[in-house]
Amino acid sequence: MSETIVSALAPANDPTFENVWDEIVWRGLVHVSTDQEALRALLSGGPITYYCGFDPTAPSLHLGNLVQLLLLRRLQLAGHKPLGLVGGSTGLIGDPRPSSERTLNTKDTVAEWVGYLRAQVERFLSFEGDNAARMVNNLDWTAPMSAIDFLREIGKHYRVGTMLKKDAVAARLNSDAGISYTEFSYQILQGMDFLELHRQYDCVLQTGGSDQWGNLTSGTDLIHRVEGVSAHAIGTPLITNTDGTKFGKSEGNAIWLDAAMCSPYRMYQFWLNTDDADVIARLKVFTFLTRAEIEEYERAVADEPFRRAAQKRLALEVTTLVHGREATGAAAAASDALFGRGELASLDAQTLRAALEELPNATVTAGTSVVQALVDTGLVTSLGEARRAIAQGGVVLDGAKVDDDATSIAGSLPGGVSVLRRGKKTLAGVFLAS
Repeated sequence: MSETIVSALAPANDPTFENVWDEIVWRGLVHVSTDQEALRALLSGGPITYYCGFDPTAPSLHLGNLVQLLLLRRLQLAGHKPLGLVGGSTGLIGDPRPSSERTLNTKDTVAEWVGYLRAQVERFLSFEGDNAARMVNNLDWTAPMSAIDFLREIGKHYRVGTMLKKDAVAARLNSDAGISYTEFSYQILQGMDFLELHRQYDCVLQTGGSDQWGNLTSGTDLIHRVEGVSAHAIGTPLITNTDGTKFGKSEGNAIWLDAAMCSPYRMYQFWLNTDDADVIARLKVFTFLTRAEIEEYERAVADEPFRRAAQKRLALEVTTLVHGREATGAAAAASDALFGRGELASLDAQTLRAALEELPNATVTAGTSVVQALVDTGLVTSLGEARRAIAQGGVVLDGAKVDDDATSIAGSLPGGVSVLRRGKKTLAGVFLAS
């Protein structure tokens, strides 16, 4: 397995590309940008300073943010100097959502989340060498500024007509909710961030999601107007599934980068379940596999899709990037054991419990019969159906076939849990009430 995940442990750009711009274009990471020829020349030359911002509107980043984190890393591997910005001030407001006003979090909450996000961003960058990364917080230059100074020094450079045309603003103006001045002003704050970083660090490039394009160009326009020089922006595509659904962030079920909010097992399974039609694009965006390796997996998907080799590699690579080798190994072992390709008893209790929480599950008292547990977990709809399934030899408890419908749940696996299986692939977890 160590050979399988070596690229996740030691990420590197593909040397077969002439420059990093060509590679990120091939990987599908450029949906919209400022002048492409200028960007190609800029990224092919000497080191530049660039940045991406992350707002603490939640206690963790999610898979959408991972696109930006890996783009930051790719550009750093090419010799450029990253600035990771965590928005202590913009996080107090939140960028406009398409449908409704955000709930404003307290200053203490935002400050706490700034620390969490900073630690997550730092894991993906190198803070050593000539192009060492730096972390910045926009509260440092926003907090000391008075409202009058903000309006005089920054606000005077913005035209309301132009601001109204920004997609995020226009969508809200046409909705029943409208938009507050607070969220309307967000694009000015983000533009000021780029100007400040340009002045402090000679930062000339900002990256972000394409849905943030209005905010990205707010900064490039401001720098051009105030400083009389060109700055650049890259908007990455919004990742969606082939059926058009939003990727990795369904309502109440986001794939977070914090292991406490989304277990390594759940993340591993998320990638393992990638559709054949999506998996090659995911390998390009979310892994450091070379073009030759990805093309090999593309052939495997076409010729032997049942082996799901591309999905397995994707799950190993990304989970290792986010959670490390040990947690990924445990998640992979749990996945194999649950589906009969390993020993359940050999799993560690924490990983097994996390895996079972992702399955249909029930909490029962000690001594509950397997028959009742089958009903409680939803594997069958009645006690009679449970007894018939046992009689037909189709029920497995903790890896052993159940022959007697009087068998009870013992919680014999690590952590005092049990695994029920009906047929070959229908699984459920059973927890014993304490």
